[in-house]
Amino acid sequence: MTDRVTNTGGHIQVARPLLERVAERFFELEDIAWLGAFRILFGLAMCVSMLRFLAFGWVDDFFLKPKFHFKYWGFAWVEPLPAPLMHAFFWCMALLALGIAAGALFRFCNCAFAVGFAYLQLLDVTTYLNHYYLANLLALLLAASPAHRIWSVDVWRTGLYSPKAARGWLWLFRFQVGVVYTFAGLAKAQSDWLLHAAPLRIWLGSRTGMPFLGPLLTSEVSASLMSWAGFLFDTSIAWLLLVSRVRPIAYCCVLVFHAVTGTLFPIGMFPVIMVLGALVFFPPEWPVRWAALARAVADHLRPLAPMRRVRAPADRGQSPARRLVRFVVMGAALLYCAIQVALPLRHWAYGRNVLWDEQGMRWSWRVMVREKNGSVTYVVRNKRGDEWLVSPRRYLTRLQEREMSGQPDLILQLAHHIRDEFRNRLGEPVEVRADALASLNGRRSAPLVDPTVDLATVEDGLGNASWILPAPVEPPPHLRPASQHVASHSSARPYSL
Repeated sequence: MTDRVTNTGGHIQVARPLLERVAERFFELEDIAWLGAFRILFGLAMCVSMLRFLAFGWVDDFFLKPKFHFKYWGFAWVEPLPAPLMHAFFWCMALLALGIAAGALFRFCNCAFAVGFAYLQLLDVTTYLNHYYLANLLALLLAASPAHRIWSVDVWRTGLYSPKAARGWLWLFRFQVGVVYTFAGLAKAQSDWLLHAAPLRIWLGSRTGMPFLGPLLTSEVSASLMSWAGFLFDTSIAWLLLVSRVRPIAYCCVLVFHAVTGTLFPIGMFPVIMVLGALVFFPPEWPVRWAALARAVADHLRPLAPMRRVRAPADRGQSPARRLVRFVVMGAALLYCAIQVALPLRHWAYGRNVLWDEQGMRWSWRVMVREKNGSVTYVVRNKRGDEWLVSPRRYLTRLQEREMSGQPDLILQLAHHIRDEFRNRLGEPVEVRADALASLNGRRSAPLVDPTVDLATVEDGLGNASWILPAPVEPPPHLRPASQHVASHSSARPYSL
């Protein structure tokens, strides 16, 4: 693309291509303080998260005790380490997180942590959580960033200090946090959430005994008000945080919202990660301003060793090679953003109810939008007509069974495992069918999987799977009578670890 030359009143102006102008803004330098502060807070939060796994016995419960692990497509080869090494792995992850916070061997610690955290996510699909997926993305962004160029051991060790960072890093982090909030809000723009206050009505009904908040939750309108408040908060908060005049009020709303949801629901580290993530919407120099409440504190935050500043390259007269590098970086950033937008929208390609068939549910920021109860029994039959009823409890822990019972792709995956086990034991092929019932947001239980389909012959790739039955069309009940409960396991967690 060539520059366009125009003549305005005898003055010649060159109109540069839009992409070039955006790239110039992307690489303009701003205060790096925000990135250093975020690195410290994120590293500390991840260290606490890893220690929680060790302290609460989750390493054993989620990775070592299960006899069978649900795998992501293409990652069946990922397996847990032996028990001693698995525990040691979490201690190493906690140390790597501390290394991130301290900025010590930052590139190594951050890359190793991101890879290790991805490994944990790939061990079992039933441990998937939106906020741990977000933590992995933030770790990847940090690993590529110059977050160690301020307030770090690396600065103290090498003397390389940079007071500035490209504005593009701030754009990327804001974009990532904004995507989470915006798509979490759009996921709530459906009748169950806005018109019937489901599943919030179900969850709040079990928390009326809480001190202080409990009596408020008994009101008929509480669930509806909170449903609308959640929808409006998620869809608007990222945009309000971008407006400087209302940013302090918006951030107070972030604090209150996540404090309330963290109190009402067992959602683990999610409120902490989002409260920290929202800080990226403040001006880049916010840590220095906040630290300047006492000049002594601000001076103390300066690196202790003599520093050698990393000079920014001149913006003018750049070589063609440097311009090419910049456009490659811009292209990678745009590709990353496009993927983050496309993943939450991919469920439209299936044309079905994503809350029911779960196709496109993961990696789409559909936070707390469905309560799903289910029960599954497998029917195995050989060519002679011999038949066996197989309970998932033979293979799964309670958590795994709870998650599997409402997710068709996991029902299929266990069916294939049962097929292989019986085929090896009997020395002949078998048919595997599933009697699977599910209740979505308090509705009457309905068949989730076609019981006449031999799941042993169904491929792992779901696509537009005809063996998943259509979602119930009736609205959820205003109240949830006891007769509508399925005596099984809830696949929904207002969640988490």
